[in-house]
Amino acid sequence: MPSTATPSGCWRRCHTERVPRLTAADERLAHQIPEPLPNVVSRHEHWRESYFFVMHPPEGTAGDVVIVTMATYPFSERLDSYQMGRMGGAFVFALHERPYGDDPHATVVGPVTVDVAEPYRTVRVQVLGEGASPELDLVFSARTAPYGMRRGTMKRGDEIIWDQSQMIQSGWFDGWYSHGGERREVRRWWGQRDHSWGIRDHVRCPMWMWLALQFPDGMLGIWHWELADGSRVFTDGCFAPADGSEPTPVVDFRHDLSWLGEDGEPCSYGRDGLGVRGLGGTVDVTLAGSPEEAGPLVVTARGTWAMPYGPRGGGQHLCEVATSDGREGNGVIEITGAHHHRFFPVPRAERLPT
Repeated sequence: MPSTATPSGCWRRCHTERVPRLTAADERLAHQIPEPLPNVVSRHEHWRESYFFVMHPPEGTAGDVVIVTMATYPFSERLDSYQMGRMGGAFVFALHERPYGDDPHATVVGPVTVDVAEPYRTVRVQVLGEGASPELDLVFSARTAPYGMRRGTMKRGDEIIWDQSQMIQSGWFDGWYSHGGERREVRRWWGQRDHSWGIRDHVRCPMWMWLALQFPDGMLGIWHWELADGSRVFTDGCFAPADGSEPTPVVDFRHDLSWLGEDGEPCSYGRDGLGVRGLGGTVDVTLAGSPEEAGPLVVTARGTWAMPYGPRGGGQHLCEVATSDGREGNGVIEITGAHHHRFFPVPRAERLPT
């Protein structure tokens, strides 16, 4: 006879615990694994997906630099947004957070909203209302095609430290921002945005270098990772023309950059970089299809802090740049990490990859 027994307590408990939590995003044809969104393939505490925007006037290194981020963290079920940079000669930093609640996919965190109005063409970024300092209302309009970087991975034994993909794109920014009661207009500033997703344990990354260099005819964007001894982990990037045509990938990259002290001369970062005031030197970039006899494109850069990262190490510099083939422009160079023979001689974290 068929059993009439009720399910065991264990079955009932396990079944209840596994009831999926659906969100509005689950109505979309967007799933990548056989679970509801916002679940991801690896329930890792450092899994994050983020937007990043940086903008500045298209000349010199003395102007303001405005940076806005927004990130989601599936493991801790929260979102956050940083607003930071150099405004009116002072460094500015603000952080807003919210729990997932019933809408983990809404790109709204407190007073911060990111609205992708037209994918890869137009994005509006707002920080308005209660708790907003700085306040801003800015629109990104693409000036280059997007470039999707290949996936990069770094481990310590079997432990994942970094495993991400990323998209970069240059654009114009228009709108305004306000800090300390002073409103400043933004008209045809240029800069860059990125969208990354995957695992990144920032405090245990030995060194990464990120270049977002803007020229009248396009963007040179590069992401480069090294171990503490200088061994290369990953390099990818492109030159993306301002006419929107196909970007040309970077196939090799070398750097000879130094921290600069108060006197403008190279200095040591020490542990916390308290004596660092700027960044200068050169990088060599080889683009796909370049004639071997032409050699690499040499980019000379020199600039000052746009945003120091304090205990996380390094930060971003706004630099004037010039290339060996006659281009001139400016842009942001970020160097950050926990230990590197050249940039971070004193380790600031343990259990780093080797």
